[in-house]
Amino acid sequence: MKSTEKTRVALLFGGKSTEHEVSIRSAWSIIENFDRTRYDLLLVKISKQGRWMLLPDADTLRSSRALEREEGPAVVIGDPVTPGLLRIEGEGLDSPGTGAEVVDVVFPILHGTYGEDGTLQGLLSLAGLPFVGSGVLASSLCMDKVMAKQMFFQNELASADFMWFLRKDWRTKPDAIREGIESEIGYPCFVKPANSGSSVGVKKAHDDTEITAAVDEAALYDRKILVEKAIDARELECAVLGNDEPRASVVGEVVPANEFYDYDAKYADERSRTLIPADIPDDISETVRSMAVSAFKAMDCAGMARVDFLLEKKTRRVFLNELNTIPGFTSISMYSKLWEASGTPYKALISKLIDLAIERHDDLEQSRFLRT
Repeated sequence: MKSTEKTRVALLFGGKSTEHEVSIRSAWSIIENFDRTRYDLLLVKISKQGRWMLLPDADTLRSSRALEREEGPAVVIGDPVTPGLLRIEGEGLDSPGTGAEVVDVVFPILHGTYGEDGTLQGLLSLAGLPFVGSGVLASSLCMDKVMAKQMFFQNELASADFMWFLRKDWRTKPDAIREGIESEIGYPCFVKPANSGSSVGVKKAHDDTEITAAVDEAALYDRKILVEKAIDARELECAVLGNDEPRASVVGEVVPANEFYDYDAKYADERSRTLIPADIPDDISETVRSMAVSAFKAMDCAGMARVDFLLEKKTRRVFLNELNTIPGFTSISMYSKLWEASGTPYKALISKLIDLAIERHDDLEQSRFLRT
C-alpha cells in the first residue's frame, strides 16, 4: 500500500450473542470518532441470525438506532489471495474484479460469543487479515472463565477460589454438585456461565435455597458452569494497551447500583457510578497495574484488554477477576475513560489500536508456515 493512500478499515459489529446491542453502541461511538484523514471506513454488520452485511457509507447514518435498523448486501470473508470481503450475488460469488471489497485491517467490536471467544479471530487469521485485539488463543482463554482461572493460578496471579462442572452433570446428579459447592466453596458464591460477557447469566447465591435457580440460570447460556467464592470487595478495573510491551492505565473503580455489577447495573441503572482514578492507596494502585500487565502477558493478549479486580475490604488483598479482550468501547465505557484519564483520548486510542493490529500482523508474517 502506498504511503499516500488511506488505510481501509472494516468495522465489524453486531453478532450472534447476548451482547449484540452493546456492540452496536460501541460501533456507533467508533464511527463518530473515526479519523477520516487517516482511514477509510467500511461498515460490516453481523445480524442476530449471523448474516454478514455490508452497510452504506457511515455518513448516511444519524444514530445507533439507525445503525441497528440498517441492512445491506450479504458478504463473506475472502482469502489471503483476495484480502477482504466478497459480495454474494444470487447463488454464487462475484468475481474479485467486481464484487471484492479490499480491506487492510479489521476492527472487530463484537462482544461475547462468536466475537470475543476466538472463533472470529480464527476466521480472520485464515483470511490473512490484520485485526485489532488478541488472537485465537488469548481470546478463547480469556472468554472461558474456567480456563482463565486455571491460567491465573498457574501463573501465581491471586484469584477467588472456584470449582466447575458440566450442565449435563448438573442435570443427572444435582445433589452431589450442591454438596460439593457447600463443602468446597461455601456461601455466598457467584454462579457463572463459563463463556459469557456483560454478566449475562451470572447470579449470586447467598445460601442453599438460592443455588438451584442460580445454576439453572447459568446453564441457559453455557455447558460449563463456574462457581466462585464471593469476596466482600470493591470492584477495580485497569485498561491495558499494547502488544509485546503493554502498558497499564490508571486504576478505576466501579460502584454498582446493585449488589454486584450485573447486566442491569452496567447498562440500565443510572445509579451505578465509576470513579477514575479510584480512591485507593498508591501501593494498591501499583499492585493492580502490575498484575494487569502480568495477566495480559500470561494470557498472550494483544492490542487491548480491560482487566477486572476485586479489592477485599477486610484484608486489602487484590484478586484478579477476569480479562475482557474486547471490552465495551463507547466513548463513555470504562476502557476508553481509563485511557483518557491516562492521557490517550478516545480518537487517538482508536488509531493506536489499528496501528497495533498492523504491527502484530507484520510480526506474525515473519514466521514460516512452509518448509523451503
